[in-house]
Amino acid sequence: MRTVFSVLILAIIVFAGLSTTSCKKFQGFSTGNLDFSKDTVVFDTVFTAIGSTTQRLKIYNNSNKTLNVDEIELLGGSNSPFRINVDGLKGTSFADLEIEKNDSLFIFVEVTLEVNNAANPMVIEDKIRFRTNGKDQFVVLAVWGQDAHFHFNDINSGFWSNDKPHVVYGYAGIDSAQTLTIQAGTQIFMHKNALIYNYKGTLNIMGTKTDKVVIKGDRLEQYYQDQRGQYYGVYMQEARPSTFRHVEIKNGTAGIHLFSRDPNTTGPTLDIKYSEIHNNSRYGIFIFDGAEVAAESCIIHKNESHGLFVLGGGDFNFNNCNILSYAGSVAAVGITNVYEPNDPSQPTIIGNINQGTITNSAITGNSLTEMVINTSNPGGVVSLNFNIQRNLILSEFIPTDSYFVNNIWNENPLFNDITDGVYTFQNLSPLNNSANTAFPSFFDFCENPRNISTPDIGAWDL
Repeated sequence: MRTVFSVLILAIIVFAGLSTTSCKKFQGFSTGNLDFSKDTVVFDTVFTAIGSTTQRLKIYNNSNKTLNVDEIELLGGSNSPFRINVDGLKGTSFADLEIEKNDSLFIFVEVTLEVNNAANPMVIEDKIRFRTNGKDQFVVLAVWGQDAHFHFNDINSGFWSNDKPHVVYGYAGIDSAQTLTIQAGTQIFMHKNALIYNYKGTLNIMGTKTDKVVIKGDRLEQYYQDQRGQYYGVYMQEARPSTFRHVEIKNGTAGIHLFSRDPNTTGPTLDIKYSEIHNNSRYGIFIFDGAEVAAESCIIHKNESHGLFVLGGGDFNFNNCNILSYAGSVAAVGITNVYEPNDPSQPTIIGNINQGTITNSAITGNSLTEMVINTSNPGGVVSLNFNIQRNLILSEFIPTDSYFVNNIWNENPLFNDITDGVYTFQNLSPLNNSANTAFPSFFDFCENPRNISTPDIGAWDL
């Protein structure tokens, strides 16, 4: 009996101990989600034939309880060029994985791809989906699909050569006091949301009449040839004086966005000639808070919002340009020296327009009014200087401000093919031989010599 009793007591003690220990170990699953070592896994090595490499991704449970990961899935499945290994297991889908509190898990990612296949997109992507507690989180996988110069959140200076395309993923930056020169004939492909970001540096894009520089989205399918908003654009913040020649920027969000200027320099933030900015989902050229642009013989057209937009002040001198809408219903030119932030805690900006000059240019489109100027000068403390002279302007109301001088109002420019963006014009056009020689421009959009004695209004000269 004593032996049986002893065994029974021992069994009860062991069972109780196990139960107590079990209660201490498991206190329920975390209701949180995962953290990641990176949100994008990029394979940035360019292979010459078959590419195969491995990258590592780490997922974290930063909560104080065990986290149950309901599912990890490679969305491309077996057709994906990527392969994943989760906790030592290969596959495309994994379920019910537990990560202890304040612990982590490795995922290894491989890719096999014939990178130099010209039929590939510039960038090939897939995603890993993580589902925890009913929430989906994603990590992007990206590999360069063709042989090119690739830029992934990098800083650039010196030269971009034209020997093969340049692809921008994330951003290509120019840092303070640095200079980047992009050579004639360079083709630049921008991934979704990508931008060329010039922060207090100098960006020179030096195309020629026979070898222009083209900036566009990286989707090569026919459907995307005229799709707006495929990337952000060129962003210049407090930039040093920069020069663009024979540049085409298309299918972005804002072609060129200039924010303020370098206070230690004089002259235009951007000097741009013989360039075309078109088919962007917002603006062609956006001048904000004091930047300055000098533009000559440029064509800015078919942007869904303003072709030229000045907000919170800034300076501009546009001569012999075509600033045209022909997309959406917003005026081709919108100018205001006021900026009221959506956040009421931020101050309203009322800036100067020391030089607001548009001469010998065509400002027209498919709206009733293609030029809107709205300024404010409380107390007369800001500078507002405009010179809007000898342009062809479409406007429902003809302004009486003294700075509108000798303009041609509401006449048909007789462009040859608006649909295809061909803005040469017929001999009977009011643009023909109508420019003011007091504002000389010696070359037209193609950098062909203008007739100096009887020049034409707009970017082209017959």
